[in-house]
Order: sequence, then C-alpha cells, then structure tokens
Amino acid sequence: MVEVQVAQQVDAPPKAVWRELADIARHVEWMSEAEAIHFDGDQRTGVGTRFDCVTRVGPLRTRDRMEVTAWREDQLMAVRHLGLVAGEGRFTLRSTGSADGGRTAVEWTEQLRFPWYLGGPVTGWCARPVLRRIWQANLRRLAQLVDRVDSAEAVGERSGVDHSQALGRPGESDVERP
Repeated sequence: MVEVQVAQQVDAPPKAVWRELADIARHVEWMSEAEAIHFDGDQRTGVGTRFDCVTRVGPLRTRDRMEVTAWREDQLMAVRHLGLVAGEGRFTLRSTGSADGGRTAVEWTEQLRFPWYLGGPVTGWCARPVLRRIWQANLRRLAQLVDRVDSAEAVGERSGVDHSQALGRPGESDVERP
C-alpha cells in the first residue's frame, strides 16, 4: 500500500471550500486526472453516494468506482476506491483563519493498493511522486475555483444578481470534462 498526502491553504472559510468539495460532479473542473463522473443512482451527497470516475494519468486510463464513507459538513469527506486501484481517500478541512474562519487548510490523503499484475507495491512506489505532483496541482486549482466562486458570489450579493449560471454550475446529470 502506498500513502500520498498533499495540503493547500485556501483563502476562504471552510464553508466556501466545502461547497465546492461537496459538489462531487464538479470535481472534473479541478482534478486534472478526472475525465468524467457518472453517479450510480440519484444520490449526489453524503455517506453512501456511489459513482464511477473515469481517470487518466498519462497513457493509463481506468474507471474508478468510489463510495463516500464519511461526510461531515465543512470538515471531512472520505471515499473507498473499489476499482482496479483499491484503497481509501480523505479530504479534511480545518479553519486556520480568524474567528470568522477566513482561511482553510485542506489536506488530501490517499492510501492505495495497486494490483499485483500491475506491479503491486513497486508500481505504488513509482506512482507516488507523480500522484503527489498531480494532486498538489489539483488542490491549487480547487483553491482558485473557490476564490473565483467566492468572489463572484460576493459581487452577486452586493448587486442582487444570481451568478450561479455564469459560474457554470452543472445540473443533476453526469459530468464530463469539455
């Protein structure tokens, strides 16, 4: 088993970060390796949500079946990977700002097992620095997305205009990268 951990400070309160993280369908917007997300059923949030994520890292492509195993608003989301690469992933949010929670530390930890016929632990060892680099960049994109959405919503609140459509929020259907 290989463990990969990355972290990022986000200049927004946990509630704003959670809003983007909890919208699983939008993960394709900030996760470079996530090409498409297809939900299994109508559930989109909370423990028990199941979905397939079409994932590509370099020339390797897989369909990663996941199930949400923990969900604490503004704090934690955990998933179990049930696909070719098995394991568990966890996003943890912690307020690091002032009393109003103006900054958030986001930590992403994955514990993954690669199948023996793909090299098992050796592949995990080789993949670790690549995955760390990809996931660190993903968290930077998440921070940029939160900042962009937070700014647009703040402008909307001041002007009385709803900017949610302009932000490209998808509907309830499955989501693929354009």
